[in-house]
Amino acid sequence: MNNQDFSTTIIVDQTAKEVFDAINNVRGWWSEDIEGPTTEQGDVFLYHYRDVHLSKIKLEQVVPEEKVVWHILDNRFNFIDDQAEWKDTKVIFEISHNEGKTTLRFTHQGLTPAYECFEICNDAWTNYIRKSLYELITKGKGQPNPKEGGFNASLLEKWKIAE
Repeated sequence: MNNQDFSTTIIVDQTAKEVFDAINNVRGWWSEDIEGPTTEQGDVFLYHYRDVHLSKIKLEQVVPEEKVVWHILDNRFNFIDDQAEWKDTKVIFEISHNEGKTTLRFTHQGLTPAYECFEICNDAWTNYIRKSLYELITKGKGQPNPKEGGFNASLLEKWKIAE
């Protein structure tokens, strides 16, 4: 059976270090509304988008210029029934450099077409990786969600996510 995890790839002229640094600049391409550190193995951060999406993420593996793996510890969407869909999935960034080009392969391992959020998440990840992260790498500025505030204990309690 074919692997059905969501995956997309971009190829750029920048170095593997530049791609690695951009990936770890999560506020520069995904969302300015991130709480916590996002660069070292073991770091845990919270992602928040309005009252639509909240995730708690741990950097499980960080290999400079080669690979970054996020483990989704907890997750909530306001538009699906099964709140466990992203929980314990992995977001994997694999970097390779060959003949002056750097390839970034992005995979959300566990995000499959069977998920209720697959179509929306597919579209969102495609935009974040192929547009926002790509532009951060190639032009120095991505298009993350703007910081809107609202991160507080009552939000976390409402969504049942521990800090």
